[in-house]
Amino acid sequence: MGVVTFSASFGAGGAEIAPAVAERLGLPFHDRVIPAQVAGRLGVPVAEAEANDETITRGLWRLVSSLGTMPDPVGGVLPTGSLPDERAYRQQTEWVLTEIAAGPGGVVLGRAGAMVLHDRPDVLHVRLDGPPERRLASAVEHLDLPVEEVRREQEASDAARTAYVRHFYRCDPAEARHYHLVVDSTALPHATVVDLVVTAARARGIGR
Repeated sequence: MGVVTFSASFGAGGAEIAPAVAERLGLPFHDRVIPAQVAGRLGVPVAEAEANDETITRGLWRLVSSLGTMPDPVGGVLPTGSLPDERAYRQQTEWVLTEIAAGPGGVVLGRAGAMVLHDRPDVLHVRLDGPPERRLASAVEHLDLPVEEVRREQEASDAARTAYVRHFYRCDPAEARHYHLVVDSTALPHATVVDLVVTAARARGIGR
């Protein structure tokens, strides 16, 4: 049945588009179930696993702030240091993603899925992005919060997610080479983006 992975910058509509794609393809949407499985394997509360999850901004900043910095091979600086706990969460997350791909398939949002499953032929990797100001406007409309508050959240989220992928996978998650399909989801209706992804997934034999 295969897997569709989504990498989505803040305000690009990943939380709405990814589950809609899963429904259209007849595949499970793996979101909250991933940190729950990681928690079970590590013997920790689900809240602790969620706090170390790649999709949770506060957890990412906890990871980043617990480290020093080192030169980043793709530009800027990277967090570094001894990370037994964070590496354990990341390793368990990778195992869960691998088992999903080898088993029931599904749609995965975040978790650096394109890097973890990069060498599988039965996976479609999708990147949702768009100009920062258009993503901001979309997020403000969706969240119904003051612009400056949402802007701070956007900047923190984008920076933390990038730091996560750069630290663990030594690459820039915004680079198109990691994906089969890159879409400016701020320039198209979400329904159209869903159609595009579903068409691409079915072309790769993914879905029921």
